[in-house]
Amino acid sequence: MSEELKQRYRVRVKVCGITQLEDALKAVELGADALGFIFAQSPRRISPEAAKTIIDFLPPWVSCVGVFVDEDIGGVRRIQDYCSLDYLQFHGHEEPAYCQQFPHRGIKAFRIQKEKDLSLLADYSCPAYLLDTFVKDQIGGTGKTFDWRLAKLAKAYGRIILSGGLTPDNVGQAIQFVHPYAVDASSGLEIHPGKKDHLKLSSFFDSVSSAWDGNCSSSTSKG
Repeated sequence: MSEELKQRYRVRVKVCGITQLEDALKAVELGADALGFIFAQSPRRISPEAAKTIIDFLPPWVSCVGVFVDEDIGGVRRIQDYCSLDYLQFHGHEEPAYCQQFPHRGIKAFRIQKEKDLSLLADYSCPAYLLDTFVKDQIGGTGKTFDWRLAKLAKAYGRIILSGGLTPDNVGQAIQFVHPYAVDASSGLEIHPGKKDHLKLSSFFDSVSSAWDGNCSSSTSKG
């Protein structure tokens, strides 16, 4: 596979739960394509004012993603405009009609437990679908993985962002097994909720790069 094709089809990386500028800049330095800012109830919640301060310092070509849970549409739009968010990730019970209010910008998250859960994706039209682990009474940041076989099946519906318990130790295996459009990590890269471990961040990106190079080498060998 040529270097051009490798870059075109490489797996993207989103680092979520950003609350501090130094963590955002480190993630970008390592190659993050997107940063996630959580505006819903969470140990990693950030205010729009704090998020805007971080976003204003970021270099171009880094996508900023706002994470919302059952927020009213007006509230989403206000934060989107104020913080200059590129994408919106809906992690609650948002209906298809709700997501359609944000065409080409709304990413719907699904908490996956069984294969039948995947049928819900067909009701939505999104630029990508984020798959997370189902844990009762917990919206996200569970630190737990789910059956990646289901993520492979979900690719039939569109671009898949794989989330749920990804760490430097398992992200390479996840990429090689699922071949997702992107991976999304948060709790697996932390010292404590909201504070990233820069050594884990570095190791995570090393694992992503090694796995993707391995995928490309495998594709080339199959010729």
